[in-house]
Amino acid sequence: MRIEVQNLCKAFSGVPVVRDVSFTVEQGQLVALLGPSGGGKSTILRIVAGLEDPDSGSLTIGDRRVERVPARERGIGFVFQHYALFPHMTVGENIGFGLKVRKEDPGTVERRVGEMIALVGLQGLGTRYPHELSGGQRQRVALARALAPSPRVLLLDEPFGAVDAKVRHDLRLWLRRLHDSVHVTSVFVTHDQGEALEIADRVIIIHHGRIAQNGTPEEIWRTPVNSFVAEFVGATNRIPATVRGDVVDGGFLTFPRPDGLAEGQAAVILARPAEVILEPAAAEAHVPRVARIAFVGHSMKIEVLVPGFGELIAELPPAAVRAKKLESGAPVRLALSAAQVFAEAVDPADDATKA
Repeated sequence: MRIEVQNLCKAFSGVPVVRDVSFTVEQGQLVALLGPSGGGKSTILRIVAGLEDPDSGSLTIGDRRVERVPARERGIGFVFQHYALFPHMTVGENIGFGLKVRKEDPGTVERRVGEMIALVGLQGLGTRYPHELSGGQRQRVALARALAPSPRVLLLDEPFGAVDAKVRHDLRLWLRRLHDSVHVTSVFVTHDQGEALEIADRVIIIHHGRIAQNGTPEEIWRTPVNSFVAEFVGATNRIPATVRGDVVDGGFLTFPRPDGLAEGQAAVILARPAEVILEPAAAEAHVPRVARIAFVGHSMKIEVLVPGFGELIAELPPAAVRAKKLESGAPVRLALSAAQVFAEAVDPADDATKA
């Protein structure tokens, strides 16, 4: 079921929270609303669900305008961060609750509950109570309960925020597989960049109540539209710079000047740690030096102390660190294999000029 949001606005006590937001979720897509806490993501989701009324704008699900339609008539399944399971009901009773509210016959409820328990991998747990389950199992029950009435749309608000990192990782992969099997149009809210990039078909970055960027995970990562997006979606070195001739000069390194920046203009170079090139250098005064090397699994995190700048982070494969004989205190030369360059802005959220 297609979702179309047009010019949505919402304020609380006169303070704008959602500002002229428009986007479309195509049939069967899994879309992430990603952004910092307090940016308006959950409010947008609650408006789509019918739990909040917009001040203005339109919301269409399928071919029906629904912004003034009660939540119970929208055909939406909603999954909350903290499960919201009924503690006095068993797993099966929780999953079947929405069907009983719709007054489905007992045979239909029993059959559908069995299908949902199998779908989410909770066979044998139908008679247990929520307090007898792990956090990951409780979240699966919440998903099964939302899916049991066959909703047209599934909405999830920080669905994995209440579980630990390992369970969170396993659950998000499971959710992607589940989505691919049921093909229900889904929107989930998260502030976890890795979560959004890993499982979503599209990612909508929300900041200060506005859409900062809407694109595929690869587009968001490789071609951010402004410095806020670039820095939000992954670890990034931020290097203040100035345009000088054909380069953007960051003092201790330069990068080719892209189109759109004028001579003398203040700019910022944003380089991810994997884009930083380190080479051994002669021991001289005022050269960058390795401050610390840490093993982080697939790579080595190298903290470089740059005179007059501060700390810069690089990531290299362990074999490259050994081959270059990099160690704490070693002098190095710095270069960049790639970077994003933007005009410097007073507020990164308003930096819409990508160079």
